[in-house]
Amino acid sequence: MTKDLAAFAKEKGVKYFMISYTDLFGGQRAKLVPTQAIADMQDEGAGFAGFATWLDFTPAHPDMLAVPDPNSVIQLPWKPEVAWVAGNCVMEGKDVAQAPRNVLRRLIDQAATEGMHVKTGIEAEFFLLSPDGSQISDEYDTAVKPCYDQQAVMRRYDVIKEICDHMLELGWGPYQNDHEDANGQFEMNWEFDDTLATADKHSFFKFMTKSVAEKHGFRATFMPKPVEGLTGNGCHAHISVWDAPGPKAKTNVFATESSKESQTSELGLSEKGRHFLGGIMKHASALAAVTNPTVNSYKRINAPRTMSGATWAPNSVTWTGNNRTHMVRVPGPGRFELRLADGATNPYLLQAVIIAAGLSGVRSEADPGKRYDIDMYAQGHTVRGAPKLPLNMLDALRAYDKDKGLKEAMGKEFSDAYLKLKMEEWNSFVSHFSSWEKENTLDI
Repeated sequence: MTKDLAAFAKEKGVKYFMISYTDLFGGQRAKLVPTQAIADMQDEGAGFAGFATWLDFTPAHPDMLAVPDPNSVIQLPWKPEVAWVAGNCVMEGKDVAQAPRNVLRRLIDQAATEGMHVKTGIEAEFFLLSPDGSQISDEYDTAVKPCYDQQAVMRRYDVIKEICDHMLELGWGPYQNDHEDANGQFEMNWEFDDTLATADKHSFFKFMTKSVAEKHGFRATFMPKPVEGLTGNGCHAHISVWDAPGPKAKTNVFATESSKESQTSELGLSEKGRHFLGGIMKHASALAAVTNPTVNSYKRINAPRTMSGATWAPNSVTWTGNNRTHMVRVPGPGRFELRLADGATNPYLLQAVIIAAGLSGVRSEADPGKRYDIDMYAQGHTVRGAPKLPLNMLDALRAYDKDKGLKEAMGKEFSDAYLKLKMEEWNSFVSHFSSWEKENTLDI
């Protein structure tokens, strides 16, 4: 049943609502609306000038309205008088087709018509830095192999505990928190859910983590590679497909009894799961334009060996069993983990592109190709025929532009807008005059 936001505010003591939407570059935009005005906003939406954010509009376009989805409402645990609610972008009575949450909602509906309800869990990694972002916040966090460092995680206990307490209070089912592979890096995990719910939680998690970090005098960043020489921030997605949404789900259609019929069924992945995986593999290079959306992203997936000894990021389009050196691993029956995405990925577009590629694979009965059970970091050079992931953002955008099937699945208006604005971003980057150029070519 749809929540009445005014009644929610009265019951919970909420004084303000943040009506929020996420633009094409992953920027979170919001208006702070007093409770007295929320009833009208629930019907009509909060007005925004779309051109003022990263959407493909001009100043001449009419107002874009963010109509709150009351099912997404979250009372801020650290500031309970405020509630956050995700908005669906509308212009002149129609959904804005390029808006990321709308792209995802449309693909969810498409999958549902084919009896598929995608559920995902994500692993959002982040660094805690000094307020100006110039260095790791913990001067004692210097180990060569800091992953799971007991002392280091306890030195940031107050931050991690507060975020985890908030997730417990919200009923997300957090189940583990750890210091990750880079100095100053952390990961927090919560239970998987329907893709729209996961995207909303992912979006809110980034907002919450940054807010709590600031409260403690630190800066949280999800930037893919914020520190040279250290492991970058990934955003791994665990993917399964079910027979129904939400609590109605009873059967995982990706799960099957282990058998020797194929390399996927041997791992407990059904034929539908195999084809869905095949779609991910087929569209991987184009997928990167969305899962790895920044110039900095390619410092992570094409990185040299880090101080700890491994990047934990893929650079080839390969899949495997329970082996973390590949782009996709199947850690257990009925699901697989896509290890491609990084911390800059748009929470809504990540879920949308997973569904788009997976649906394409199921419809075409795509074959994921050969399974490799080798250490890709040590033996990757022995693999023949597996495509390399894009070397940079330009290559990824060109791969996306050439992938007509994926572009169509994500929607023409979205694809056109995304490619246009991202190419402008790339052109801005390459026109930037760097200190490296002077240092290496001044005396040529």
